[in-house]
Amino acid sequence: MDFGRTDEQESIRSAVRALCARFPDEYWRELDRAGEYPERFVRSLTEAGWLGALIPTEYGGAGLGLADAALIIEEINASGGNAAVAHAQMYTMGTLLRHGSDEQKRRHLPRIAKGEVRLQAFGVTEPEAGSDTTRIKTMATKRGDRYVVTGKKIFISRAQHSDLLLLLARTTPYDDLADKTQGLSVFLVDLKGAIERKRVVVRPIETMFNHHTTELFIDELEVPASDLIGTEGHGFRHIIDSWNAERILIASESLGDGRWFVERAAAYASGRVVFGRPVGSNQGVQFPLAQAHAQLEAATLLRDKASWLYDHGRRCGAEANMAKLLASQAAWDAANAAIDAYGGYGFAREFDVERKFRETRLLLVAPISNNLILAYIGQHVLGMPRSY
Repeated sequence: MDFGRTDEQESIRSAVRALCARFPDEYWRELDRAGEYPERFVRSLTEAGWLGALIPTEYGGAGLGLADAALIIEEINASGGNAAVAHAQMYTMGTLLRHGSDEQKRRHLPRIAKGEVRLQAFGVTEPEAGSDTTRIKTMATKRGDRYVVTGKKIFISRAQHSDLLLLLARTTPYDDLADKTQGLSVFLVDLKGAIERKRVVVRPIETMFNHHTTELFIDELEVPASDLIGTEGHGFRHIIDSWNAERILIASESLGDGRWFVERAAAYASGRVVFGRPVGSNQGVQFPLAQAHAQLEAATLLRDKASWLYDHGRRCGAEANMAKLLASQAAWDAANAAIDAYGGYGFAREFDVERKFRETRLLLVAPISNNLILAYIGQHVLGMPRSY
């Protein structure tokens, strides 16, 4: 495995960095304060082709690999932005690409690549199920040539800013199944149309960061059978195929945040003079930043390995999960080291540390908690009994 950056990848980094430079700290700060969606930034990403990075060229996308997409995501966060406003359009694509019919791909992917429609919402989590996806209750009942869906979803981000929704629903009652991973199916839903027809009601959830997450109330929503993705009853497996990509991209967001914290804090601590010397000359300030940098470098290697395995069609579940675990932990350590380096100024909005501090904390628990990753490693990598 060669993890050295190609000239093309360095060009990707430079181009994304240049685009992000048009959206400085003030842009993100004001959006955060107002709770607004970064419409102009997302539009620019789309027009530059970065959100269509993983769409094959035959459908109008860039046809890049996941390793390239990871660099795009990382650079957005390293530049002070927040890739969470648009990252789902990359990883939800995996389910459609791998399991969608040729007709579905021809119908949707070119329009997504051009920015004519957005696939930003991913409807899986439910209030009573949480991370236990096999327990979801949203029901899709087959009636003739369509399914009728009723249920509730929670923590569904960007639903108000997406045209399409990738929806996981139950097509076989839980108690009728011997294998509880069966009986779930994936649908590609015309979300805007469903909202207009009042078959889906969206209720925003206020959180400590500008994440645009919502609850969805679904009532007798009719979905054409032609919008079923893959095989009925195999939706859980179809969704899992996108999870490794999700883990790798979330790890990349974490790495970008961590780089931002270390670079900003190192520069500030080197120039901030107290008691006649830079605060960065104090080991209590310098060493945590150095430690965070080393942890980020180690996590980057595992992210790169996971990306390489994914792009070469190899099994990468363990590496993708561990990359997310280590990168999010390294980013959080970098965030705390930055707060310590800035002191009281770290809590002042004008320095943006507190904003990024809030944003990076999410990555320890979402889209999957690190405790669940540890349970996965213990059981599926180390062969230990299932933990409770």
